[in-house]
Amino acid sequence: MDGATRGTSTLFRGGTVFDGHRYLGRADVLVGDGRVQAVGADLAATGAQVVDVEGLVAPGFTDAHVHPIQGGLERLRCDLSGHSTREDYLAAIRAYAAAHPDREWVLGGGWAMPAFPGGTPLASDLDAVVPDRPVFLPNRDHHGAWVNSRALELAGITRETPDPPDGRVERDADGHPTGTLHEGATSLVSRHLPRTTGADYRAALLAGQAYLHSLGVTSWQDAIVGSYSGMDDPASTYVDAAGSGELRSHVVGALWWDRRLGAEQVEDLVGRREALTGGRFRATTVKIMQDGVAENGTAAMLEPYLDRCGHATDNRGHSFVEAAALRDAVRALDAAGFQVHVHAIGDRGVRETLDAMAGTDPARRHHVAHLQLVHPDDVPRFAELGVAANLQMLWAIHDDQMTELTIPFLGEGRSRWQYPFGDLYGAGARLVAGSDWPVSTPDPLAAIHTAVTRTAYGETGRAGTDPFLPEQAIPLEVAFAAYTSGSAWANHRDDAGVVRAGAVADLVVLDRDPFADPADEVGAARVTSTWVDGDPVFRV
Repeated sequence: MDGATRGTSTLFRGGTVFDGHRYLGRADVLVGDGRVQAVGADLAATGAQVVDVEGLVAPGFTDAHVHPIQGGLERLRCDLSGHSTREDYLAAIRAYAAAHPDREWVLGGGWAMPAFPGGTPLASDLDAVVPDRPVFLPNRDHHGAWVNSRALELAGITRETPDPPDGRVERDADGHPTGTLHEGATSLVSRHLPRTTGADYRAALLAGQAYLHSLGVTSWQDAIVGSYSGMDDPASTYVDAAGSGELRSHVVGALWWDRRLGAEQVEDLVGRREALTGGRFRATTVKIMQDGVAENGTAAMLEPYLDRCGHATDNRGHSFVEAAALRDAVRALDAAGFQVHVHAIGDRGVRETLDAMAGTDPARRHHVAHLQLVHPDDVPRFAELGVAANLQMLWAIHDDQMTELTIPFLGEGRSRWQYPFGDLYGAGARLVAGSDWPVSTPDPLAAIHTAVTRTAYGETGRAGTDPFLPEQAIPLEVAFAAYTSGSAWANHRDDAGVVRAGAVADLVVLDRDPFADPADEVGAARVTSTWVDGDPVFRV
């Protein structure tokens, strides 16, 4: 569809409009030369192609934290994201292995921890369905991996293998590895994976882009541009696609911060920024992963995790970058003109990040992603420091992971600090939004539904699916704004993420108006078309 409407105008007629900040109600939108020409009632344009809108026109969604090449690869490999039980995972893996007998390894991923006792699947289960080849399957959050005995053997992982400083090998009572690797321990196997080809990465980017377009996502920030979790650095894939025109969306790449090094790497990152930035791809951000995740006990906590009996343990999780080194890194990056994008899930990880960002230049638009557990004392600091809160809205639900692998180990009191969207909004924090796909679906409408209801769409009324901390819900306009003008702001695209005269014509058209429907039906909305620079990139 490239260039299908270039040089012509398009009139979106008959629907309602959300302009990136406010719901306008009934209005038409006229687009020409890649930009919005007018917004108003009963517009007319001679010669314009007409799109009859049955629902809502809004700015295209910007995903401020996503991994589309990684997600695309998983869609092209053994994709487990559509399943939820041990039995279904094993059936899917068996079927994939049988359909691809020539593959040296079985690769893919997307399993969920609650499907297995303690969140730790076993190599022996994989051995039963793939006995002849190594298997390496990251879980949905990509902070762990499921491997079979052949993979452990090839990597030389035995009871004598020590845990790396930034990870853990799951073991039985005798110390033998059982098949689950956490955090940095995944690299013990991932370093042995066959090299993914450039053609594979190109196909993955195009598959990921097409999927995002089908969900109304017109722009994004790739949260890791560097080698990580068995993947090569995707930078050259983006540069090539930007040069060829295959990259249809405007993308900011967050260059990966090597936590084994310090501020001496800033000079190299400056060089990478200059070498990689061009066309629709800009490598203007640096990503730092400050801690792990709560469900495997690696998110950095101010107070210890609890055991299953509610007693304090000696585990406070991992700060992957020591607090003083993080301050040095953030300030050096800020001085070099980089935006800093930090993964912080535990309350200590969040506090260390905010401390490091104190005194930096708000014009850089630094942001902190995930924010699962935020100490109440730190909530107002986002607005005070000019640091944006990058929300993964879909995670704020009462799912099995929350009830079985998180709340028992945090305790009831501390668990009430989780995903404090309402408190952040009330304290004046700037909100932006992202999916972290392939950790969870990149569907912004599913995420927005959760932000306003604190439930997963379609789950209301089922046992154990009561709203999760409903006092932390945010208004629908606020949630839409976070995923449009908010995330566009984070990408330094102030002329996108809005529907107003002169703005970039990145738009999404929905089949209904979520603002006119009950809150528990927001997730029912579907995308009928997606437009980038005034051109259609997806149509039903």
